[in-house]
Amino acid sequence: MTFQTLVDGGMKVTAHRQTSPCHHSQVLDLVKLRDRFVPDAPAMECDLKPKLRCARCGGKAVGVIYTPDITPTAAAVGRSP
Repeated sequence: MTFQTLVDGGMKVTAHRQTSPCHHSQVLDLVKLRDRFVPDAPAMECDLKPKLRCARCGGKAVGVIYTPDITPTAAAVGRSP
C-alpha cells in the first residue's frame, strides 16, 4: 500500500496512542501525507509507526488502524433492498 492507493481507495487511517493515561487517537490526513512524502511512498503500518508521535503527549507508542470508507454512494442510497 502507498499513500496514493489509500487515498484512491477511500481508506481512513487512524493513529492511536497505545498506553495510558493518554489513549489519544487522530485520523491522519492522507492527502497531506501523500503530498509530503510522495504518492508512491509506502504506507504500511511498519512504514508509518516510526514517523508517528502522539500530538497530545509526544509518546512514540502509536498504533495504526486502517478502515475502509463505508459511506453509502449516491447510487446505493436510492436502491431498494
